[in-house]
Amino acid sequence: MLINATQQEELRIALVDGQKLYDLDIENLSYIQKKSNIYKGRITRIEPSLEAAFIDYGSERHGFLPFKEISFEYFSNQNTICKRSNIKDHLKEGQEIIIQISKEARGNKGAALTTFISLAGSYLVLMPNTPHSGGISRHIEGEDRLELKEILSSLKVPDGMSLIIRTAGLGKSIKELTDDLSLRLKYWEQIKKDAQKKFAPCLIYSDNDVIVRAFRDYLRADIGEILIDNPKILNIAKNYIISLGRPDFMKKIKLYNGEVPLFSHYQIESQIESAFQREVKLPSGGSIFIDTTEALTSIDINSSRSTRGGDIAETALNTNLEAVEEIVRQLRLRDLGGLIVIDFIDMLPIKHQREVECILKESVKQDRAKIQVGNISRFGLLELSRQRISPSLRESSHYVCPRCNGTGTIRDNESLSLSILRLIEEESIKDNTREVYAIVPVNIASYLLNEKREAVIAIEKRNKGVRTIIIPNDRIQTPHYLVFRVKSVWQSCKINRNETLLNPSLISPP
Repeated sequence: MLINATQQEELRIALVDGQKLYDLDIENLSYIQKKSNIYKGRITRIEPSLEAAFIDYGSERHGFLPFKEISFEYFSNQNTICKRSNIKDHLKEGQEIIIQISKEARGNKGAALTTFISLAGSYLVLMPNTPHSGGISRHIEGEDRLELKEILSSLKVPDGMSLIIRTAGLGKSIKELTDDLSLRLKYWEQIKKDAQKKFAPCLIYSDNDVIVRAFRDYLRADIGEILIDNPKILNIAKNYIISLGRPDFMKKIKLYNGEVPLFSHYQIESQIESAFQREVKLPSGGSIFIDTTEALTSIDINSSRSTRGGDIAETALNTNLEAVEEIVRQLRLRDLGGLIVIDFIDMLPIKHQREVECILKESVKQDRAKIQVGNISRFGLLELSRQRISPSLRESSHYVCPRCNGTGTIRDNESLSLSILRLIEEESIKDNTREVYAIVPVNIASYLLNEKREAVIAIEKRNKGVRTIIIPNDRIQTPHYLVFRVKSVWQSCKINRNETLLNPSLISPP
């Protein structure tokens, strides 16, 4: 485990095997993660058609609380609960409620909320208001699972609560698990006390310390060494290890003070940069292209100059297998979640398709996120769904391009100019129009005044008395422009004196 904290604005945690990066967590101070935080909120609106309530928990956008995520303890009449219960029969606007963020807010969508609290520890997860649930991590199988079930049944869990034993709990003694449980119970008692004292909306419990999260989620017996390049962060990490009662890890934590930056020393900077790129190269010469939209993430595999294999079928199989390994790694590095569609290179032999599916399903088992993998369709597409553990790398480190508005392309000059010309004519034919102004980029103005001068003059002739005024503005770029009309001399004079109309911040693309 490598922890880079030389820049105060960003903290990076990388898991490497030799010089191969296989997991990455970047904490940017400008983007604070809220998932798993616990708040005291207030119901602002109940929407029966959605079977949900909207909660004000102190954020700009209200959270979304589905009816199925509401604990019975908040229902006004628990005796009348049935499958056809109406949410308005049990909750009321203005009611205060303890919620936890289960999914971060994304785009125009508010955060998804739940009242079923879960407190993650190093070895187990306590669910203090979810009875008759819990169990063993899905990553633990066979005899280990049976052994942990016996240990779980011997733990003294208070009534109305349940536990999940995490993968890190494998091989731990009953005392270690009991100590972790006791600490979670103390946290829960403090949360309840704070909830009684504070007024909604307010934050009650925060789970956004990246060091604590990293050690809790990644600290395993197979971690051979933990290198940290910042003495302050090193002390925080050691104190947390001491609080866990893990003396075996104290020997593994070391301060890195080499002259070469930590990540450069392990040659993973270029691998981190690949997680920010649309195209990722494959060793054989092929590549994968990763594109994210609102609906899904698409991954296209391109054989390009790939030469692995003796014939076309073998080359397609080998490139796809090579791509599977890189795709699984990129899903973790980028923390991509939701629906993901992979467009494999066509493989005619069915056995090749089954081989790729099996390798993919086996590879994703190492991912701590829950993943459901489908089969390759007759179109060569495979769908998989990956649990959103945290905001993706793209969401936490990118913003929408102000020029293309996130589309990735812009309209060419000729097409945009013709569109503006049609808009000028549309404004010119309106009643009582005196002048039509077009504030456009310099290259568009040049095209209109040179290539389309005759068309502009023809518009003025067809609409007698209406002047067309094209104003080049070197402070705006395509596809931004502004077309508007004026009806009187007074308005025309006012516009000529009003420089704010030429401000590029007021001009947006169509």
